[in-house]
Amino acid sequence: MATLLVDSPPAKPGGQAPPDGSGGTPAEPAPAPPPVPVAASSCSKCGSPLAPGQDWCLQCGAGAPGSLGRPSWHSAATVVAVVVVLVLGAAAAAVAALSKGPAKAPVVTKTVAQVTPPAATTPAAPGGAAPGALGAAPKVKSLLGTGTVKPPKIPLTAVTPKASEKAATTTPSTETKTSSTPTSTTPAGGSSKTGEESQQSALVLDTDAASTYNPYGYPASGFGDPDLAIDGDPATAWTAQLNPATAPKMAQGLLIDLKAKQQVAVLELISSTPGMTVQVYGANASTAPESITNPAWIPLSAPTVAKKKHLRLALRDAKKEFTFITLWISNAPQSAVGTAAAPGHVDVNELELFPPKS
Repeated sequence: MATLLVDSPPAKPGGQAPPDGSGGTPAEPAPAPPPVPVAASSCSKCGSPLAPGQDWCLQCGAGAPGSLGRPSWHSAATVVAVVVVLVLGAAAAAVAALSKGPAKAPVVTKTVAQVTPPAATTPAAPGGAAPGALGAAPKVKSLLGTGTVKPPKIPLTAVTPKASEKAATTTPSTETKTSSTPTSTTPAGGSSKTGEESQQSALVLDTDAASTYNPYGYPASGFGDPDLAIDGDPATAWTAQLNPATAPKMAQGLLIDLKAKQQVAVLELISSTPGMTVQVYGANASTAPESITNPAWIPLSAPTVAKKKHLRLALRDAKKEFTFITLWISNAPQSAVGTAAAPGHVDVNELELFPPKS
């Protein structure tokens, strides 16, 4: 069978078949439509173009529209990491708070030793001997020597001193005021102080027996209350003010009215201004002599400096009786002179008279 190869007429433009109905070349396919360009997005913050699938702006770092709404494992991991960090921080803080608890005060333990009488803890001696028996003493001693701790030798009761020991340690009683007074220098013609004289009682004087002896008429305002010199209280005193023009010379004294004839052997003087010169006179008359130079006044002592606060003078003519006794002050201590603006004074805190010993 013969094959006819006939050249097909060229196809007409437009792909139409030849008019004779013969087959021509096939029609060319229609060209594909051009791709539709994807609309490029831009950054909502700075306006820079964003490529498809780009989630973040490369210019300002802002997220592309809709990129934050899509789930991402990076965001979940970040959230989990933050939660883990917070949990670990809270646990560390709790552990630190528990470890810093309040400091406990140190516990002080006091051990009190208890002493038990040996008789109560001594075991029964071998052989059936009762504790404390005479035959058990050597065996107890041998047991202690093998390592048994000896009880401490502490007396269970305080030792009471005997009456004789108490008497030996007792402080001797204080002597009387007159017996503890040191003996002053005895002037010529006077007698020395004895133990019997020191125990004698002073003469009892009326409350108004003392008065100021002021024969030269010094102002009465310069003298204190004479009753304070015989009130039995050494804290009070009769005072005599010094004349600044003649100080330390003085010419006044303290007069004692005995109210009756009495013998006087000793005069005791207490003064808070030691150093003054005093002399004792006695008179046996119905009234006191007006001047110290009057012969009616009999000197019973020599002028004496009272160097200490307490002076005891033994008087002459102790066997004679007198109705008046005067403590005459002829000189004041230099420390009591004072000034014209503030004159000084001397004090007689206490004066006592004693009769001769019987």
